[in-house]
Amino acid sequence: MGISVGLVGLGAFGNCFAPLFKSHPLVDRVALCDQEPDKLRFWAEKPSFRDKFNPRDAFAEFDDILKSDIEALVIITQHWLHAPMSVRAMEAGKHVYCAVPLITVPDADEVLDWCEKVVRTAERTGQLFMFGETTCFRPQAMYCRRRAAEGAFGDFVYAEGEYFHDVDHGLREVKAHRLASRSGKEHARQLEEYERRGIVSGPMMYPTHSTSGPLWVMKTRAMKVSALPFETRLHKDYCGKEPSNETALYLLANGAHMRICEYREIGHPGREMFRIYGNKGSFEHDTWCDKKGATKLTQDEMRDPLPPEVIEAFKGWRKLAAPDPSKLSAKELEDFLGGHGGSHSYLVHEFVDAVAHGRRPAVTAWDAARFTAAGAAAHKSALRDGEWLNIPDWGGPPGA
Repeated sequence: MGISVGLVGLGAFGNCFAPLFKSHPLVDRVALCDQEPDKLRFWAEKPSFRDKFNPRDAFAEFDDILKSDIEALVIITQHWLHAPMSVRAMEAGKHVYCAVPLITVPDADEVLDWCEKVVRTAERTGQLFMFGETTCFRPQAMYCRRRAAEGAFGDFVYAEGEYFHDVDHGLREVKAHRLASRSGKEHARQLEEYERRGIVSGPMMYPTHSTSGPLWVMKTRAMKVSALPFETRLHKDYCGKEPSNETALYLLANGAHMRICEYREIGHPGREMFRIYGNKGSFEHDTWCDKKGATKLTQDEMRDPLPPEVIEAFKGWRKLAAPDPSKLSAKELEDFLGGHGGSHSYLVHEFVDAVAHGRRPAVTAWDAARFTAAGAAAHKSALRDGEWLNIPDWGGPPGA
C-alpha cells in the first residue's frame, strides 16, 4: 500500500518535482494545489497522471487541501510562504516536504522566529518534516557523508562553502516572475512595509545552498558568526540598499571553523559547492585528499545508489513535464536524476520512503533551522560591521 501526496505549488520549480513524485512506486495517489488556474490545469489534464490523479483532488486554495485526507504535502510555493504553510500543514496532521529556503523575508529576527516555529511544531505534532535542500543530495555531499561516517576525515578542522549567483544570471527574471503572481503581488506590498520600517535584507537571507553542505556532512551547527557586507556597485537597480555580497566566518560546535560566501555580484558563471578539511583527510573539487595523495572522483562514484525500481520509474520524468515531449533527446528521456546536480530524484525518494515507512527523513526541521539561522545571524552581523554574534539553536529531533 502506497501513500498519498499533495503537490502545493505548480510553478517552474514545482514542475521539476511533480512528475517525480507522481512516478515514485510508493505513491498511489497525487493531489494538486495551485492558485493559478492555468498551472493547475496543466497537470490536472495530463493523460499520464490519470492513474494516480482524480479530478476531485484538484484544489485552488491551500485551506482546502489541508482539509483533505491526503497524508503528505509537498510545499514548493513562493519562498516567503514555505515556513507558514509548513506549520499549518503539520498542525493539520500532514507530513511535510518543504522546498528551500525555509523562508526569506528581509527581517532576520523574523526568520529566526520562523525557524523556532517550524521546529517546535514538528516536535509538538510528531509529523514528519523534510527540508528539500538540494546540496545535501548532491553527489559530493553524499560521498563526504559516507567518508565522515567512516572517520576518514579525522577531526574536522575547516570548511568553506559558497553560492555564487550574479544578478545578471537570471535573477532579475526570476524576481519579476515571482512578483507577478497573485501571492507575489501581496508580497510586494509586504516588502514596501519592510522598506518603510528601514529593514534591509541581503544574500545571507537565502543561505542554505552554501551552509548546508558542511553542516550536514559534519553533523554540527554554527555557534558564533562574524560577517562583512560588500556594498552593491553594479546592481543597485536590483539590490537597492542591500549588500550584494556577504562573507561570514563561523565557529562550529565541533571546534572547526567555516567560511561561507553568498555573492550576487561576481564575475563568475555560478557555483554552489563546499570543501571540508580534517586532520586525516579532506575533500575539495571532487577530489579526496589525504597523506597518501589525491584521488579524483566521478559523479557516479560519489553518489549513493537508488533502488532499481525507483530508477526505472523515474526514467522519462522529463517527458511528463515537457510541453512537447517529441523535442526531447534520447539522453533526456533516460534521465532519472533531475536538476541541481542530480539531487531532485534523491530528494523525492527520501521523503516518500520516509513517509511510507514512518521513519525520520535525512534532513529534518532541526537541520532546516540550523542552515537558515546561520545565514540570518550572519546578515545581522554584517549590518553591525562584523560584530561576533551567537547563533540560536533549538536542539535536535527527539531520540536523535
